[in-house]
Amino acid sequence: MKKIITLLFILANFGLVSGQSAIINSKKFSINKDTVKKTTKVVEKEFTPVTIAPDTTAVETGKFVFFKKNAHASYYHDKFNGKRTASGKRFDNQKLTAAHRKFPFGTKLKITNEANGKSVIVEVIDRGPFARGREIDLSKKAFMDITSSKSSGAVIVKIEELRK
Repeated sequence: MKKIITLLFILANFGLVSGQSAIINSKKFSINKDTVKKTTKVVEKEFTPVTIAPDTTAVETGKFVFFKKNAHASYYHDKFNGKRTASGKRFDNQKLTAAHRKFPFGTKLKITNEANGKSVIVEVIDRGPFARGREIDLSKKAFMDITSSKSSGAVIVKIEELRK
């Protein structure tokens, strides 16, 4: 008895649904141009062209999220110039780049020297450093931009990640 009632219920629903779709398909719908309101949103932004030096890294807008404080940073030796990095790009000590063990390639990092407050924004293009106790390797240009003592080989920095 339950099977017959269930079967009748399914057939009745199927008939209703197919009948409604036939009604919908038979009607022609038209839209009057007068009934449709066009909404346009105008956003005005002031754009001022900026001249960027060739050795400067342009950074997208976003916020910097704290990653690590009291991190030891060092810089690449000149012998690595022109060699391929783990990301496949060629290393150049005159660009603002870095090597980190965990951050994905292409991540922008703000590196701030805790002693003098100078900071630089670098892009992660390589893996490393592989020396114990070091957190990040910077290109020579990035390192020299934030250090006050040009003769030192390591500096204590704060690392922040750019999130969009």
